[in-house]
Parts: sequence; C-alpha cells; structure tokens
Amino acid sequence: MGKEVFKRTKPHVNVGTIGH
Repeated sequence: MGKEVFKRTKPHVNVGTIGH
C-alpha cells in the first residue's frame, strides 16, 4: 500500500503525507 501510494504522491515525495 505504501509503495502504491508513494507513486501516486510522487509530487509530494513525502511518505508521511500519505494520509493527506
């Protein structure tokens, strides 16, 4: 789940902002 979300939040580059 973290890796999948990380790709979607590429512009964020912040694994901590996955909840946003």
